[in-house]
Amino acid sequence: MSSATKIPANEHGINSREIDKKARTILNSLTDAGYEAYLVGGAVRDLLLGIIPKDFDIATNATPEQIKQVLPSTRIIGRRFRLAHVHFGREYFEVATFRAPHNNSDSGLVGQHGRIIHDNVYGTLEEDAYRRDFTVNALFYDLKNAEVVDFVGGVSDLKKLQLRMIGDPEVRYREDPVRMLRAIRFASKLGLKIEKETEAPIRELASLLGNIAPARLFDESLKLFHSGQAIKILEALREYQLFQYLFPEAETSLAEDIDKDGNEGSYTQLVYAALENTDRRIRADMPVTPAFLFAVMLWKRVSEGFKMYKELGNPALQSMHSAASDAFSEQVKCISVPRRFSNMTREIWTLQGLFSFKNERRVLRLLDHKRFRASYDFMCLRAQCGELPMSECNWWTLIQEVDLKEKKAMCHAASSSKHSRKPRRRSKN
Repeated sequence: MSSATKIPANEHGINSREIDKKARTILNSLTDAGYEAYLVGGAVRDLLLGIIPKDFDIATNATPEQIKQVLPSTRIIGRRFRLAHVHFGREYFEVATFRAPHNNSDSGLVGQHGRIIHDNVYGTLEEDAYRRDFTVNALFYDLKNAEVVDFVGGVSDLKKLQLRMIGDPEVRYREDPVRMLRAIRFASKLGLKIEKETEAPIRELASLLGNIAPARLFDESLKLFHSGQAIKILEALREYQLFQYLFPEAETSLAEDIDKDGNEGSYTQLVYAALENTDRRIRADMPVTPAFLFAVMLWKRVSEGFKMYKELGNPALQSMHSAASDAFSEQVKCISVPRRFSNMTREIWTLQGLFSFKNERRVLRLLDHKRFRASYDFMCLRAQCGELPMSECNWWTLIQEVDLKEKKAMCHAASSSKHSRKPRRRSKN
């Protein structure tokens, strides 16, 4: 360990007014009560990069119970890693007590593969810095003195646009394999290059993600693919052989979706088009749903399963339900999907079969369906990638823009056209 470098305001350039007012209240309350308290991690990193942080996390030498004494709106959460959430109405800020290196007590257990089981050994500011994952996430901001406190060379790495692990990368990845996903996310999102030694063990240790709870990987997958850099992240995850431990069916589908000339098929085009659309929506502060991500990633498996069940003589709706259940039963072994999202994904898939019907009653019912917009977006992406005629997307786009009278006229015209194309039955005589 080395002594801290303290960087004054005239060198780091952080404007304290860019720190959320409620976070400043927490920092001032704890320091006024005689405790150490610092803004920490991603918030400091982003402020140094000129990015407005979304989260303002705080580190302190106060225990969760002491934090609650100073700030009564605190709720203490977690077992493996006890934290204080300081609430301001529905909003809360995460306040963590400084952590120390692990020991053999019940508070600091490490499993047989090197994974941290319990993480409640409290320590000093310096010990806490060295316990963090990457140097750029181990920076502290002292609000009282307007200084950035750096024990690990994080400011220097930020200037180099470098992502570097603190300590032995292999040991740190074994402690928590999710750090491999975090390395991909930070590098892609912030435009950083993963330092050589930090990068080296990732492919070899990728299989350790199989030991992570599927519920945790659900949260991590959203951070990855809802970061605004989903395409970069997909490519990096596949390059480092991590994607197969998140979406095994999608990895297989992508690997197989290439013809003999090396051209990508419609499924790959669908995935890229969907992620590009997601990135665009996030950058425009528009809402996105995890259900759409899973609808896209599992679509090839589902569409193949649907075709198989149909060929076995099952009705279309039953075939889709069976194919969806098969896909999710495999997917949840890696990433658990809350029911509210898996049900929405199923509806997106099921409604795909209704877009071919143009009679007035069905069209008006579909337009009023609560999942119409997501299903329509999915259908148009399929058309964009050649799975469906583009005229199908164009028709449904137009019918949303016209009044009821014109809607009925469009349905009548479409139905008449469909009937006129039917071959006439030949007379038996």
